[in-house]
Amino acid sequence: MAKFYEQLTPELTGFIARQKIFFVATAPHAGRVNVSPKGLDSLRVLGPKQVAYLDLSGSGAETAAHIRENGRLTLMFCAFEGEPLILRLYGQGEIVRPELPAWAGLKASFPDFPGMRQIILLHVDSVQTSCGAGVPLFVYAGERDQLLEWARKKGAAGMREYRRQKNRLSIDGLPTGLGDDEPDAV
Repeated sequence: MAKFYEQLTPELTGFIARQKIFFVATAPHAGRVNVSPKGLDSLRVLGPKQVAYLDLSGSGAETAAHIRENGRLTLMFCAFEGEPLILRLYGQGEIVRPELPAWAGLKASFPDFPGMRQIILLHVDSVQTSCGAGVPLFVYAGERDQLLEWARKKGAAGMREYRRQKNRLSIDGLPTGLGDDEPDAV
């Protein structure tokens, strides 16, 4: 059965630290709901009511557009090994770009990955656990390096140009704030 918490407990924070993948869900007021898988060493629990993840350049920028529009953000973690559990963090998202004062302090918490475009902060309103008994078991085989290699080869100027061409608008035509006179994040 589902159980709600007002904030992350130490046990749930430990569960998050053991996960190799998490899912980000956002939606505009009108348009497509987006769910994106995330991996690498890109997530940090900053406190019982705040989580941050490093957003790397990719083919879309739905999360940025949706947060700009309405702020709603959900993160989900599933146990793919060991005891079953699903953990959802509901709250309000905040975009921290390289030109903002908070960037340097937050960025210092993460590896220096190529292709960094922003940090997404989740201000947690509620936490939910559920059984996860229907989630299959998987064996972790390792991280993929294609995204990081792609960004490394493009370099900072190439990544800025890519974001100008591919990340300025969501698939529903909403502005993302990316690619518009952005400073170097990589």
